[in-house]
Parts: sequence; C-alpha cells; structure tokens
Amino acid sequence: MADITRWDIEDADFWETTGHAVARRNLLVSVPCLLCAFAVWMMWSVINVRMQDLGFPFSKAQLYLLPAIAGLSGATLRIPNSFLVIIGGGRNVVALTTGLLLLPAIGAGVALASQQTPFWVFCVLAALSGIGGGNFASSMSNINPFFPRRQKGSALGINAGVGNLGVSVTQKLLPLVMGLGLFGGTGMVVAKTGQTLYIQNAGLVWVPILLVLTVLAAARMNNLPLAELGSTAQALGKTAWLLLLGGLAAAVGTVLLASGWSMWLAIAVTIGLSLLPLRYLTPAPVQERLKVQFSIFRDQHTWVMTLLYIMTFGSFIGFSAAFPKLIQDLFKDIPGGALKYGWLGPLVGSLVRPLGGWWSDRWSGAKVTQVSTAALIAATLGAGYAIAQARVAPHPEAWFGVFLTCFLLLFVMTGLGNGSTFQMVPMIFEPQQAGPVLGWTSAVAAYGACVIPTLFSKQIEAQTPERAMWACAAFYVLCLVVNGWYYARRNAVKPC
Repeated sequence: MADITRWDIEDADFWETTGHAVARRNLLVSVPCLLCAFAVWMMWSVINVRMQDLGFPFSKAQLYLLPAIAGLSGATLRIPNSFLVIIGGGRNVVALTTGLLLLPAIGAGVALASQQTPFWVFCVLAALSGIGGGNFASSMSNINPFFPRRQKGSALGINAGVGNLGVSVTQKLLPLVMGLGLFGGTGMVVAKTGQTLYIQNAGLVWVPILLVLTVLAAARMNNLPLAELGSTAQALGKTAWLLLLGGLAAAVGTVLLASGWSMWLAIAVTIGLSLLPLRYLTPAPVQERLKVQFSIFRDQHTWVMTLLYIMTFGSFIGFSAAFPKLIQDLFKDIPGGALKYGWLGPLVGSLVRPLGGWWSDRWSGAKVTQVSTAALIAATLGAGYAIAQARVAPHPEAWFGVFLTCFLLLFVMTGLGNGSTFQMVPMIFEPQQAGPVLGWTSAVAAYGACVIPTLFSKQIEAQTPERAMWACAAFYVLCLVVNGWYYARRNAVKPC
C-alpha cells in the first residue's frame, strides 16, 4: 500500500515488527533518486569546462554563470520543496520531482549537440537543472519522520551523504561518457588535443536512469499519515502548483543574474518571490497547512541553524560547483587538470557526511560542528594562501599539492558539518517543525552554489581569487562563535 495509516516509530514493538522494514525500503529508493538529482544539478560544473575546451563562443564569466544559475534555481526550488511532503506525500513528491529531471537532461543533450546554440538556451537549461537541487529539501523532509529520534542522524546522514555523491559521480562519469558515442550524434574535436567528444552525452546519460528511478519511486515508496493528501491526482496537483510558483521565482532570479544584477539583490528578490506566493497564492486548505509550517520563522533557532547550514552545506555545494573550473583557471599545466582532480573534493565531503551524523548521535552534534568549523577555518586560510602564492609564482603548479590538500580538508570538514548540523535540527525542534526547518535551512544554504562560483568569477576577473577564500574564512569565524554560544558551550542556550 502506498499510503500508510499508522506510523508510531517511537513504539519499540511497532518499529521492530513494521516500521524498520518500511523505513529501510523508502531510504533505499530515496538515496539513488537524490544522488541523480545532485548529479543533474551539478552537471554544469563539468559541462562548462568542456565547453571551454571545445571552443563554445562564450566568455569565462559566462561559463561560471551556468553553475551559478543552476545554484540559484536549485536553492530557490528548495523553498517550495520544504513544504511539499506535508501536502503531497513523500512517494508522490519523490516520483514527480525525479521525473521532472528529464527536462534538463534531455534539453542539455539536444542543446550541447551544436555550438550554435544561443547562450540563453543554456541559461534556461541550467535553471531547469535546479529541479535537482530543490529535490534535496523534499527528500530530507520525507526521510526524517521515517526514523526514530535515536537513528535520525544516521538516516539523514546516509540519505544526504550518498545523495551528495551525485556531485562526484557527475564529475567523474561525464568526462568518460563524453568520450564515447553512446547515443549517436556527431562528435566535436578539441583543438588542443585532437580528442573527439560527444558533449551532448552529459545530459543524455541520465535519461534511462531517471526513467527507472521514477517508476521505482512510484512503485516502492510510501506516503506517511503526517500528510493530508486527498486523491493521488489532488496531491500531485498541489505539488505541481507549489513547484510552479517556485519555478517562476527561479526564472526571475535567473534573468536578474544573467542581466548583470548584483548577486545578493538577485537572491533577495528570488527568496521574496518564492515565499509570498506560497503563503498567499495557494488554495485555502494548503494555506492552512503552510501557515502552521511558516511558524518556524518566529523561532530564533531557525535563523541560527540556517547560518550554520550555510557554512556547511553552502560551502560544500558552492565549492563543488566552482572547484573544477577553478583548477582549470589557476593550474593550466597540471596533467589531467580539472577533470582529473575536480571530483575528489565532493567525493570526500560526501563520504564523511554519514560519519558526521553517526558521530553526532554518539557524542554531540554541536560539538562535532564546533570541531569541524575550527578545522574548516584552517583549511580555508591554507587554500587561500596557496592560491595567492600560485597566482604570482613563475611555476604555479608547484603550489598545486598544497592547494589540493587544503581543499580536500575543506571538503571533509564541510561534510562532517553537514551531518552534524542535520542531526542537531531534530534535537532542537519539535517533530512537526523539524522537517520544514530542515527544508528551509537547506534551501538558503544551497544559494552557496550561486554565491561561491560568482565570487570566484569576480575575483578571477580582478586577478585576486584568494580574496574569495578570505571572505569565506571570516564568515566561518562568525559561525564558530555563534555555534559555541547557542549550542556547544557549557550552559549553552540550547545544548544538543
């Protein structure tokens, strides 16, 4: 049965006889769906590198803009996704949003087949790929109530951590499939090396996988009784309407960003355009449900946890989007360059995320966050120093080892912090608020995928890329103080 009528996982007998098997099955389907969502969302971090290699007629600033647009769109769509499960049901939402990823996958396959495709088409497709970024919020809100409090950190860490592996999967897989004529079509030749690439495969490779996962989600996942659904058609209709409202806000943000508006202004306008229609342009029954969920904004801890999750996930996804292109721009003579090393950072960050949740379950989420933040500051300063030295060195590649080591440490610490901060939320908030808070914090943090590539784009243009690292380090110091005051110190405001 897709719809479950009784769900009492804090009852030990119910958990052992019924709950555990159902929760595990839903987690097993959720994980690959989320992995592919991340993969489609972040595919532009690889595509833009190859577009430059193949001589697409776009500037470096334009190529950085594509993952930035995807980042802005994905973050914006996380806002409606934060509230989807409570009105649409987890099974319905995951199946629909996974199926919608076919739009950017097929679209990229068609557009990349020609160098004559206008830049605005790629901007639209990058915005559509943000559907994958949005899926994270609904996926995490869905998995949270499936598990008892004592296992939430581990379960959320597995869902998010393996899901985050989609970033590394896309950065490792796409260079391979672009070298093979898997789906026919005409290849393009890299002038520098003579290699033939089928860059359109970067989108087409996801199509058969997404078709299978959409069917699997519809057939094997469940809707919990926390949601008030009505019929499946009604649930899907409410879900699609909220996604459309978020999509319109993302479209406005994309136009503003592509038109050269201030990144911060574009983000602020987009967030406002996302929240107001959700609150006032939805059917009355939906508004009543959302009104309860919007109560999270009156709790100061919502804003504190948002700040901390910007530090952890915002940094992870932002540096993931920028890392390959940054290697290409700073260390041109490194053999293999961006495509050989760019996927390693997201890989280690994703792999340690479940460890962050597991460690927090056994020690303290706030203390794990504090330790990881201190190490993150050190790694960021080290990476900034390596960038500054490489920028003026006659042989920049001499600093690549320090640069890579510091960035890998940075990714590890963001991964640990991702797991620990997500474990903190169910400890701080009541169950009916924890899901929306998880969704909201992940939504705002995802704007890191827009902010960090844009920061590097501006600073590389100014020939001072290390300043982007100094700005990040200063922000992390602020987060260290805030986390210590509210959660990690003795006699903290709300120890967890």
